[in-house]
Amino acid sequence: MILNKKTGQYVKFIIYLIVVVLLNIAGITLFFRFDLTKNRIYSLSEASKQVVGTLSEPLTIHVFFTKNLPAPHNHTERYLRDLLEAYAVHANRFFNFRFFDVSEEEKGGGSKETENRKLADTYGIPPLQIQAVEKDEIKFKKAYMGLVMIHGDIVERIPAITSTADLEYQLTTSIQKLNNKVSALLNLKDKIRVTLFLSSSLTPVAPHIGIKTLPDYPKEVEQMVNRLNEKLYKKLEYRSIDPSKDQNAEALLQKYNVMRLKWPAFIDGKIEEGSGVIGLVMEHGEAFSELPLLNVLRIPIIGTRYELVDVKRLEEALNAGIEKLININADLGYVADHGTPPAMDFSFSQRQDENALSNFAKLASRNYSIKHIGLKEKPLPEALGCLVIAGPREPFTEYELFQIDQALMRGTNLALFLDALSEPPGGQMQGFGQGAGLLPLDTGLEKLLNHWGIDMKKSIVMDENCFRQQLSRQFGGGEKPIYFAPIIKKERINNSLPFMKNIKGLIALQVSPLTLIENRIAENKIKANLLFSSSEKSWEMKERINLNPMLIQPPSSDAEKMSLPLAFLLEGEFPSYFAGKAIPEKPETAPEEKGGAKNPAGVKEEPKSKPDLDLSKIEKKGGFLAKGRPAKVFLMASSEVLKDNIVDPEGKTENAVFTQNLLDYLNNREEIAVLRGKEARFNPLSETDAFTKTFIKAFTIAGIPVMVVFFGLAVWMRRRSRRKSIQDMFKICA
Repeated sequence: MILNKKTGQYVKFIIYLIVVVLLNIAGITLFFRFDLTKNRIYSLSEASKQVVGTLSEPLTIHVFFTKNLPAPHNHTERYLRDLLEAYAVHANRFFNFRFFDVSEEEKGGGSKETENRKLADTYGIPPLQIQAVEKDEIKFKKAYMGLVMIHGDIVERIPAITSTADLEYQLTTSIQKLNNKVSALLNLKDKIRVTLFLSSSLTPVAPHIGIKTLPDYPKEVEQMVNRLNEKLYKKLEYRSIDPSKDQNAEALLQKYNVMRLKWPAFIDGKIEEGSGVIGLVMEHGEAFSELPLLNVLRIPIIGTRYELVDVKRLEEALNAGIEKLININADLGYVADHGTPPAMDFSFSQRQDENALSNFAKLASRNYSIKHIGLKEKPLPEALGCLVIAGPREPFTEYELFQIDQALMRGTNLALFLDALSEPPGGQMQGFGQGAGLLPLDTGLEKLLNHWGIDMKKSIVMDENCFRQQLSRQFGGGEKPIYFAPIIKKERINNSLPFMKNIKGLIALQVSPLTLIENRIAENKIKANLLFSSSEKSWEMKERINLNPMLIQPPSSDAEKMSLPLAFLLEGEFPSYFAGKAIPEKPETAPEEKGGAKNPAGVKEEPKSKPDLDLSKIEKKGGFLAKGRPAKVFLMASSEVLKDNIVDPEGKTENAVFTQNLLDYLNNREEIAVLRGKEARFNPLSETDAFTKTFIKAFTIAGIPVMVVFFGLAVWMRRRSRRKSIQDMFKICA
């Protein structure tokens, strides 16, 4: 009996062990996952599935990740491996990945690991220095944490993967970029011309200014271009021009902005006075771009130094320049005249403009090719997905308004960051410390907006829930509320739209309130989505507007405070403002505005011959849309929210995420916006009143311990009652 009992226990143990082993094997070989997170951050988004499921050429991902890394890097490796396995499940036959062992030599790495490290270096994946705690000691070690994606002959790399944040977004957008690049290159009819301008007159001067490797530099550049040409389906055409010997080079140099050096005679006349040119130019069609080859460093005490650009860095810059040149991304229109701030990334330039939207341009350039549009010179392109108008200061003519109106009618979405007020001519606004009076600003866009059903008030929103500036001791210390910089909390943000789902907080600056014209919205059947508004503690500054924080005080009565709408998204088929009106004609440009010379004195102009037909009698039909196709209009009465002090260059802050999501939504790429917002970086606590806070605090400190005591007493009393009932039962049996 005892033997059978023990045998049964052994059998059960063996069965349980077999079941556990089989479950582990199934878990390793079969890919399935239950994602219970709110935003499903551990599941692939639809955008990722679509990108890897529609590959047309083989995509290989080589991952170089050192094994047995300390936390949190070991978690990053595990997450990356799971993520790539999830890609593989939903991808077609062209997707594959591989992890390479790049263990350190002192950890027992052999020849294979050494070859893998050399391969990582070849792909441009350098080792990173990380901090590790071993035996109660803080040590620093080198580790590889990067990957390369090879699609056809094109290589894209992510050299440093130190966190799981936005990893899926980086991979998906990189794969999408590779797809676009391959398609754009294969569809090129003409080759991309890469021209090296290098004057031979620089050769005797080069050793004296610290660039002794100049004689070998042209050969290195040519070899680099040839290597890149093999990767880009042989779409590059390389040539080298010596302006010192080529007489036709000067005409080309006037077209391009290539660096030119000029020096006086020195070393007792052994080096004669002269000049030279050095630079690299990419050209395709009418578009071209220059790359500097010589860095001029002005170092205090040491003086001026000259350095040739490293060939590896030059290859990366050339590859990036080619991507912009052939427009591998969708076009994003930006109105670049009428006093709008320049939207240009100045990372490769020495020019800086405090009003420039350089961070906005940098983030937008990740997924779009920014097209700077001058409405005064050329009409709007026909096939434009989205047009951004930010902070114009000059009025638009009727003809320019007609272009914007008809673009919307054709389905071009508008992103409008307009200012209802502006500084007076000659006014100065120096940060938050000194303010200048603001005057109403009318650019002509207001009547278009009014016709579509929305209006901007000529006032500034003030809010007690606002940014607070730290004051220095000389001003008394503490914090000073900047009332015209409202902080928008999640309770006032509309999260019903997918691209707004994970936006939990924003900051506005110098923004005007908006109002809907309800009868026109209803008449035009426009859907108006309020995206966010100020708090209940906000009010309007309407008259004598001065943004000096020291002079602003909240109103004494709460009756003057209310929540004010700050941003709307209108969707629908908009009616044209010019329906039933005369179509405006393009105003004639004066000869001097066209760049032509004025008529010299005494020169008699030939009379123009009259046309045989009166052109005014020709009737024109078609080409005008009185009712638009489905389109979207975003409006926020502030251009300050796009400036560099609000939008960070990495795109991590809530304002930067919102701006990128908005552009994606207006370019009909909502799935990318949803993917970007999967991992919420900012999760503020819900606002509660003082009584609720006190109750929660008291319950946490005293309530929970009391509940534990009562629960213990209840368990003790239950056990005592059960013990007594058992004793009574045995007394009865006895």
